Amino acid sequence: MYTQLPLDLQLKDSFSFVNLVAGQNQTLLDLLQSSAAQDEQQILIWGIHNSGKTHLLQALCQLLDQQGQSFSYLPLRQMIDYSPQVFDGMETMDVCCVDDVQMLEHKADWQEAMFDLINRMREQGKRLLITSRQPPADLQLTLKDLVSRLQWGPVFRLHEMSDEEKCEALQLRASGRGFELAENVATYLLNYYNRDIADLFDMLETLDRAQLAHQRRLTIPFVKQVLGNNKF
Repeated sequence: MYTQLPLDLQLKDSFSFVNLVAGQNQTLLDLLQSSAAQDEQQILIWGIHNSGKTHLLQALCQLLDQQGQSFSYLPLRQMIDYSPQVFDGMETMDVCCVDDVQMLEHKADWQEAMFDLINRMREQGKRLLITSRQPPADLQLTLKDLVSRLQWGPVFRLHEMSDEEKCEALQLRASGRGFELAENVATYLLNYYNRDIADLFDMLETLDRAQLAHQRRLTIPFVKQVLGNNKF
């Protein structure tokens, strides 16, 4: 059951556990996919920009949907210009997923609303998953009680992928789109273009569309033709 809001908040089918490379985050991934996660009413996951927090949270939502659980996915980066009333009634969901809680910095009304949401979720015995770019203590929150509330459950750091893991992630993403990405092409993308994993995924989608349009295999010369020269 997906909560409808006046925004394009649809989950991305490509954000699943199937194409998520665990690396140093295996313990966290195992927890989120196991029944043990239901014993934790609140989990906060923090990591640097584009470390995979949104992918992980949306993968969890996909899993919840398959299990028939009700959930809400709230990407604060897209919602921050709306009223914090978007939190109203979220405690009726089995699980509420709040992405990018650092967006509440210097937003007093949103911080109050988040504080209330945490309390309501706990009172109703529902589960809350939160992501952030920093650990709670490092967030610039004026409502100090919110900092303590954010630490009510386990706090996990999401480690950034290594170069090898990024190549594996690109190959998994390509496989999910129905084509094979050779290891030398994946390595070339990583070495000569923006190393940000989200940008790499966007480039992969561009290349997939181009190879379908031109009926070409995805080779390094074709990558150069479509994307141009070095894009550092």
